[in-house]
Amino acid sequence: MLQQLFRRVKCRPDSVHTGYRYDNTHFIELRQVCKVYPSATGDVVALNDIDLMIDRGQFIAVIGKSGSGKSTLINMITAVDRPTSGEILVGDTAVHRLTEERAAIWRGINIGIVYQSFQLIPSLTVIENVMLPMDFCDTYPPHEFHDRALHLLEQVDIADHAYKLPSAVSGGQQQRVAIARALANDPPLILADEPTGNLDSQTADAVFHLFETLVDRGKTILLVTHDSDLARRVQRTITIADGTIVADQGTTIEGRQPDKDQEVIVHGYVSA
Repeated sequence: MLQQLFRRVKCRPDSVHTGYRYDNTHFIELRQVCKVYPSATGDVVALNDIDLMIDRGQFIAVIGKSGSGKSTLINMITAVDRPTSGEILVGDTAVHRLTEERAAIWRGINIGIVYQSFQLIPSLTVIENVMLPMDFCDTYPPHEFHDRALHLLEQVDIADHAYKLPSAVSGGQQQRVAIARALANDPPLILADEPTGNLDSQTADAVFHLFETLVDRGKTILLVTHDSDLARRVQRTITIADGTIVADQGTTIEGRQPDKDQEVIVHGYVSA
């Protein structure tokens, strides 16, 4: 999985910027995005005419049943996959126009990913796992890797275990390491894919509070989850069904947050 998302590259962050604003006023914009996969029995529509706007510093949950299209949506935003049609803009980058090589560079610098299964490399120590994205993307001088990784581990309260292997720490501690690794290159966007699915309720709550702290520091977080209770605790919840956004609860409307009990109607559906 990590090999799909990162490649060893020697590139400064500004080398993947387009230098041109695509009239986007939000941090992330999807404009009429469609994704169709051909199959032996006919075309499968994974995303159907998606329009979505996300501002910096938002904490958003993306929910939906298996096969609803939420994974495809995330793959579009992270440039793991390309839309069949439509535009995807993140900051000043037209993500849908990036080549595979440039997408890997852009992703390594701009996106931190936290997995449900942690995806730590078992043969590397905790601190080496956190240093790895810096080495892959050349975002910091090598002599700074160690101190920066240790600082990140301190931020997630796991520095005391920096020189242990992942197998020597608990599941909750491994997830904290994964969060520190996601922050290694100081990305503006954090993607958390079912990050509490393998954790007990107390540890999951601690991880959620850590995400809230990151949002307070200006990070944008997209939380992919099946946990409706967890989704209710974020600022905004986007519900996907059959490749369409059917509800968007908590969207800012004309600069105002909707009242707690206000219903947000999207594509004819009502969010509860």
